[in-house]
Amino acid sequence: MLPEALTVLAAAGGAAVVQAAGSDAWEGLRCRLARWFGRGDAERERGELERLDRSAADLAAADGGTAERVRARHEAVWQARIEALLEGIEDDEQCARVAAELERLLEQVGPLASGEGGLVSGNIFHGPTAVQAGNHNRQDVRFGPEA
Repeated sequence: MLPEALTVLAAAGGAAVVQAAGSDAWEGLRCRLARWFGRGDAERERGELERLDRSAADLAAADGGTAERVRARHEAVWQARIEALLEGIEDDEQCARVAAELERLLEQVGPLASGEGGLVSGNIFHGPTAVQAGNHNRQDVRFGPEA
């Protein structure tokens, strides 16, 4: 099981895919994320590009009645894919390096994905939620009786 910080990072990655699809930021995120997943394997990178393109096509095809469901599904799919990659790295130092690469990638694309920094849109929350927008800030949130 991943530490909470890596789960949050994976969730941010899933959200970035959904937010960037169809925007000016899409091509940059698409290429960088596929390269990150590929880890130097060109064939794997091509497969990730195809997956990303299918997600973008699904998101673009979703109509008003299904858009939220499609967005939530693709966000969860990409979060799970990122989590699986991170969980598959057994060396803690290597995992930290790979996570830092993803964090830098998301920082580069993040403000572009929404067209403006700090925009939160189209999210569905199930349970306690904390949202923070902005760059280079910190938030420590704890839910539950031991908070």
